[in-house]
Amino acid sequence: MNTELIKKVSIELNINEKDVEATLKLLSEGNTVPFIARYRKEATHGLDETQIREISERYEYVVNLEKKKEDYIRLIDEKGLLTDEIRNNINNATKLVELEDIYRPFKEKKKTKATDAINNGLEPLAKMIMSFPTKGTIEELATKFINDKVKNTEEAIQGAKYIIAEWISDNAYYRKYIRSYLFNNAKIVSKLKKDAVDEKKVYEMYYNFSEELKYIKSHRVLAINRAEKEKVITVSLEYAKTKLIDNLKDKIIKNKDSYVVDIVSDAIEDSYKRLIYPSVEREIRSELTEKAEVVAIKNFSDNLKNLLMQPPIREKVVLALDPAYRTGCKLAVLDKNGMVLDISVIYPHEPVNKYEEAKRIVIDLINKYNVDIVSIGNGTASRESEAFIADVIKSLNRKVEYILVSEAGASVYSASKLAISEFPDYHVEQRSAVSIGRRLQDPLAELVKIDPESIGVGLYQHDVTAKNLKESLDFTVLSCVNLVGVDVNTASISLFKYVSGMTQKMAEKLVDYREKVKKIMSREELKKILTPKVYEQSIGFLRINGGVNPLDETSIHPESYSIAEKILKDANIDPKELGKDEIMTMKFKNNYDIDEYTFADIISSIKQPHRDPRDELAKPLLKSDITHIEDLHVGDKLQGTVRNVVDFGAFVDIGIKSDGLIHISKITKDYIKHPSEVLSVGDIVDVYVEKIDLEKGKVSLTMLED
Repeated sequence: MNTELIKKVSIELNINEKDVEATLKLLSEGNTVPFIARYRKEATHGLDETQIREISERYEYVVNLEKKKEDYIRLIDEKGLLTDEIRNNINNATKLVELEDIYRPFKEKKKTKATDAINNGLEPLAKMIMSFPTKGTIEELATKFINDKVKNTEEAIQGAKYIIAEWISDNAYYRKYIRSYLFNNAKIVSKLKKDAVDEKKVYEMYYNFSEELKYIKSHRVLAINRAEKEKVITVSLEYAKTKLIDNLKDKIIKNKDSYVVDIVSDAIEDSYKRLIYPSVEREIRSELTEKAEVVAIKNFSDNLKNLLMQPPIREKVVLALDPAYRTGCKLAVLDKNGMVLDISVIYPHEPVNKYEEAKRIVIDLINKYNVDIVSIGNGTASRESEAFIADVIKSLNRKVEYILVSEAGASVYSASKLAISEFPDYHVEQRSAVSIGRRLQDPLAELVKIDPESIGVGLYQHDVTAKNLKESLDFTVLSCVNLVGVDVNTASISLFKYVSGMTQKMAEKLVDYREKVKKIMSREELKKILTPKVYEQSIGFLRINGGVNPLDETSIHPESYSIAEKILKDANIDPKELGKDEIMTMKFKNNYDIDEYTFADIISSIKQPHRDPRDELAKPLLKSDITHIEDLHVGDKLQGTVRNVVDFGAFVDIGIKSDGLIHISKITKDYIKHPSEVLSVGDIVDVYVEKIDLEKGKVSLTMLED
């Protein structure tokens, strides 16, 4: 590892240099991010998963940047053009765009107007012009360069202008100045395109839009990009062009008394218009998009994490309902462990409209299986189905509640090979109903069966780089799965493959073994199946309940069992009675020969052996009635569930057909840069109705009391 690069990463991320070095060493040895964050805290001084990932990504970036610097220095040197100044400029570059600017003049050029002029022998004339002479005339200079390819002085001067224009374009200093000037002074402007098609006026805001580049919000950048791609708008930069070019002339023209000033001025204007501005504009738009993508992807990842980490509804019999109109609502009754007890279909809505028959079927299922909760998918016909279930509940003599569950990605799962293998005899819609029910019982275990990109947790999900989005969302799922832990005897292959160090092949091998032995009784037993490295990386995240060793039920790694057993012995706690409070009085003791981080984790696991971090979060909001938009009044206080958090606000399920929107300015009286500073997907919030649009079926909400 490169010490200088480690130092750079340390400074950029504001993380201790030794911790950066330790992290990179652990990663190079094949350790996973979750494993390092959980079981190697002593080496990194407790860096979390996000910090470890940032170290890895940033080090990779600076390594690649340094390699490119070395390549460019070598290529320039091979041409015999390397100077100490160029070498220093390259070595001091901190961004790829700066490096590209420096190398631009040395690139092998395709055929251009300037290369043609150089081939025609006009480069010496261009150099003479750029010396800004005061004696003689331009005609006298240009006449010397007339030849078979250059017929007259006008052609000679024009060719020299092309060469000067390219020199200016290739100058890193000028490009950096122009890029900075535009970013700090230009506005991005969008206009409705002639003959544009935007039937639902999705992009109406951008028909005549203008905002300063340096202040534009990331979601607007992505919206503008999409609208432009769909040919609804045209996009341009608006700025004081004359002032910028005049500033450029002041920097380039060394002697305003020279007779070549007008010629150089023409070359500057040509260089800017033809060569510099088009590429710099693309670079600025690209940089804006990259920054917007970072924000958007973080937003998606945060929303996904909150969705995955919603508390499971345990020990409840669930009736799941996948809503539909013509084809009927598919029903699935699941026992407390998610096993299917019954499958059915009802037609309470148009066009079939067998309302009473549907009501009778649902009541019979609820009574037969002692259903506790009805889980309703939030797709097509969901609100009508919600009203139907609310009506059914009123007819019952026992307490039954319902909840709307996001069905994003349910159709993807239902048609997948995994779903077919789980339920080979079910139709797609029936599998979807089962998934909707299981999402309530254990969101994490069910949602890992779906590609993270298919779970709708943000705006403009298809407008960001697919590779970056996938990597971020996969990391989020990985983080959540390992934070919660996995029950070896109940987990699916989909869940196992997200465990630290586990591969698809290993996950399949583990499940095959489990099916043969019926129940895995110890972590030690897994050494027969897992390779030593996979065992080391994964075993602490795999739980075995009711096995031969009570410590296997905890997050304590087997490498620390001997110390954990000594601590238990000193505290007079039988391993079979983990969870007792006596351990709370114990303090760190050096005689355990263990670092303070591991000691604290062991104590925590002994005190709470079955701790699930999801249990500390607010439980999903269960309901037993229904609200229509027509029933709402401005000022009404409601309780709802946050369904999505975006740059400009949050969407909240308040029990009507469409989610209500809380604008960012209505979330808190304090200044916040992003709604995620206050709200997360799954949060239960009190809101007030601020505005009702019956025609559009939209409700504006506020969290601010008058």
